[in-house]
Amino acid sequence: MGKRVGLAGAGSIAFGTAALLHDAGHDPMLWSPSGAGTAELARGAVLKAVGALETTLNPRIADSAATLARENDVLIVALPGYGHKTVLDALAPHIETRHHVIVSSHASLGAVYLMQLLAGRGITVPITAWGTTICTGRRQSGTEVKVNTVRSRVDLCTVPEERSAEALRLCQELFGDRFQPRDGLLAISLSNLNPQNHMGIALGNITRMERGETWSQGQNVTPTVGRLLEALDLERLEIANALGLDVKTIFEHFHLSFHVPVASISEMNQKMHEQGNGGIGPATADSRYVTEDVPYGLVLTAVLGRLTGHPARLHEAGIRIFSAMYGRDFEAENEILTALDLDRYSLEDLMDAAKTGLLRQRASA
Repeated sequence: MGKRVGLAGAGSIAFGTAALLHDAGHDPMLWSPSGAGTAELARGAVLKAVGALETTLNPRIADSAATLARENDVLIVALPGYGHKTVLDALAPHIETRHHVIVSSHASLGAVYLMQLLAGRGITVPITAWGTTICTGRRQSGTEVKVNTVRSRVDLCTVPEERSAEALRLCQELFGDRFQPRDGLLAISLSNLNPQNHMGIALGNITRMERGETWSQGQNVTPTVGRLLEALDLERLEIANALGLDVKTIFEHFHLSFHVPVASISEMNQKMHEQGNGGIGPATADSRYVTEDVPYGLVLTAVLGRLTGHPARLHEAGIRIFSAMYGRDFEAENEILTALDLDRYSLEDLMDAAKTGLLRQRASA
C-alpha cells in the first residue's frame, strides 16, 4: 500500500514530484499556500505530466497547512527557498511525532529553523534535507507540468542524524534507489549546485531573461559561461574540503542529473542541448535563478566561506552584482538566516547543528 504524502507547494517541482509519487503507487496531496496554484485541481481538473514522465492523476488538495499535516504522514516542502520560512511557520504547529519531513531542496538551514520551532513544542521528528530536487521541469499551466528530467542521484541527510537510516529507507520507498547520503546539513548545503550554476547562467544571459526571450539554457552555457561555473565550483569545493566534507563536483552533477558524458561544463551542456534536454532559460528577470538562489543559496556559501577562512570571492561578487542590478539587498532578504541570527554562533556550533538540527552555543572552555 502506498504512502500518503503531502506536498507544500504548487509549482513545477511540486507538480512533478506529485506525478512521480503517483507513478510509484503513492497518494500525493498538494497544498498551495495562496490557494491559487491548485485552484483548477481543487475544482476536479486532472493533473497531467509530460516529458520525462508521462502520467495523469487526481491529487488530493489541501485547503490549509493543518489539513496537509492531518491527512499525511510524510510532508515534503517543495517550493522556492523564499517561501520556506512562511510554510515552515505554518506547518510547525501541526506536526506530530508520527510525521517525517522532507525539504526539497534544502535552503539556508531551513531544517535547523524547523527543528528549533518543534523543540519549542517538545517535539522531535526526522527532517530530511535533499541537496537538490528529485526532478526538473516547468509548470505549463495550472493542470500540466513538463518534467525535463528525473535525477538518478540526489544527495540527502537527516537530522537528528540517528534517524538517517530510517529516512533513507523512506526516500527509497517513495522514489527508488537514487539517494546518496551525505554527512550533515552543511554537506547538503554545499551539495546544492543550483545557486552557483544559476548565478553564472543568469549573469551571462540576463538581457535574454529581461527581454522575455525564448532561449536554450544548455546551448547558452558557452565556453566563457562554462569556465565561470567551473571557477565557482572550485570555491565551493574548497569550503567543503576545509570542513572535511565530501561533496560531488559540478562535473558529477551534470553527468548524474542529465546523463551526459563528463567533459568541460560547456561541452556537457551542449550535449544536453543536442539531446533536447538542455531546458529553456528563464523568460523574466523575476526568476528564482536570482530571487531564490542569490539570497538562499549564494549567501549561505559566502557565510561558510568567511567562517572557514576560505572566502568565496566570486560568490560574494555575484551577490553584490545582482543586488546592484536589481536595486535590492539580497543578503538581507534571507529570512531564515536572519531568524537564526548566525552571528551569535561559532563554526563549531554550526557544525553541531548540522548533525543534530539544534543550534546551541557551546559552553566556553
